[in-house]
Amino acid sequence: MMAVVILVCSLILMLQFFVSYCRSLIAASAKEPLPLEVQEVTGISRSASADDFSRVIQLLNLCPERPEDRSQLRVVGAYYRLLGFVRSTIALFAPSLKAWADRERALCAYFAAVTLGRRIAFSRNLLAQQMLP
Repeated sequence: MMAVVILVCSLILMLQFFVSYCRSLIAASAKEPLPLEVQEVTGISRSASADDFSRVIQLLNLCPERPEDRSQLRVVGAYYRLLGFVRSTIALFAPSLKAWADRERALCAYFAAVTLGRRIAFSRNLLAQQMLP
């Protein structure tokens, strides 16, 4: 019985750390403006909607990967799915939790759009390096 209590407490603390880490990644990207080409491609100018995430991820998959972005994008993707689970289950009983989950999911979409801008810049740099003799 004590082992179960320790396991549950450990999982709750790990989930709290995971959420804090994801929110810190998202907060860092929320301060960055989106490049004009990303705004044109995604239709996101200043704020994203909660449903833009999957569309931006599809665009990200078309760009060459940057090694720095790979793990952060996976973590934020898992956070986005966790928020979707919270929104569809727990938030049914707490409407304010649903609004919070939608705001967080929109911030995840903005994070993905900022990452798309970084990948576009990375692709341009790769192309410029290949063009040099």
